[in-house]
Amino acid sequence: MQFQGLVFGVPREIMQGERRVAAIPETVKKLVAGGAKVLVEKGAGTGSFFPDEEYAKAGAVLVDDVEELFAQADIILKVKEPLFNSDKNKHEVDMMHEGQVLITFLHPAAPANHEMVKNLAAKGVIGLTLDGIPRISRAQAMDALTSMSTVAGYKAVLMAANRLPKFMPMIGSAVGMLPPATVTVIGTGVAGLQAVATAKRLGAVVHAIDIRPDAAEHAKSLGARTVDTGVPAEIAIGEGGYAKHLPEEWLIKEREAIKDTILKSDIVIATALVPGRLAPVLITEEMVKAMKPGSAIVDVAIDQGGNCELTVGGEVIEKYGVSIDGTKNIPGMVPESSTTMFAKNILNYASNIVKDGKIVIDLDDEIVASSLVCKDGELVHAGAREAMGLD
Repeated sequence: MQFQGLVFGVPREIMQGERRVAAIPETVKKLVAGGAKVLVEKGAGTGSFFPDEEYAKAGAVLVDDVEELFAQADIILKVKEPLFNSDKNKHEVDMMHEGQVLITFLHPAAPANHEMVKNLAAKGVIGLTLDGIPRISRAQAMDALTSMSTVAGYKAVLMAANRLPKFMPMIGSAVGMLPPATVTVIGTGVAGLQAVATAKRLGAVVHAIDIRPDAAEHAKSLGARTVDTGVPAEIAIGEGGYAKHLPEEWLIKEREAIKDTILKSDIVIATALVPGRLAPVLITEEMVKAMKPGSAIVDVAIDQGGNCELTVGGEVIEKYGVSIDGTKNIPGMVPESSTTMFAKNILNYASNIVKDGKIVIDLDDEIVASSLVCKDGELVHAGAREAMGLD
């Protein structure tokens, strides 16, 4: 049996507003069937509508004291990085022990997480971050970043539509036809494509902007009208097909090329990211000033700085009559669906590192090598080491 003799721990997430959980009854049942003991903190699934009784039926052991869970578990499954637990007056890292495996979103290169990641390494924890999973075919079923981007793209359109002072679709009425809203999606990766599809389903006229020709073509296949940014492909496309960090001169040209489209939009969903860099600022204050009053921007890229110059992280503000939404953790606003996807991703990832009841950290496995943060007391994640100035 694959998980024979291993103990998995699933604590309740303590980040403010976080309603997701790292396992659902369905994935618990699979772990138990594979020979694992699964400890679930009481109330861990309540926020995503998975009650304790369902976990118990699936074979989980419900635990009152999270410290006991951390002490017993060989592998900890979490959604968000370890944080200070005010109920225990203790950081989650301090409840962990040497040789324990942590699988979660660690975001180790983010400055806010540097101290926590160093402490994890010092504890001798094996830290594995889901945001390091490479986008290769073998890893698709583990790719939690893609799953959460899908949720974010969908929800972002609904959030914007909720603030819009007009209909999204064309509406026929006794006094004539009311035109549809115009939605522009910047960045048509996973989140952007889901935003395009959702806006189309809601009946909007959709424009799509991406400096990568293939990404723009994907948006076009969903019914979006593409906007030519004028950026040559050799400048636009980086390693693995991701967008490249543009030199300032090309960034200025891109802003100029997309300006008219932005100004005519009722909604702008901004999702443009560059791996390992701050998100490019594509919507300037000048553009926002010239947009129609009542327009709405949702800046999905806010975790990496945002695509709009005026976005405030974690807040919804209004400037020049335009609402600018900098909500963080949008997937957490769709907790049942996002938890279901995440739990299956993390189970598939755990299955990849467990062989016959043994945890195997195989650095020849591209998936493991890309997502390993710390092991044997050392911080090994290249992006985190670079960000901390350790290399």
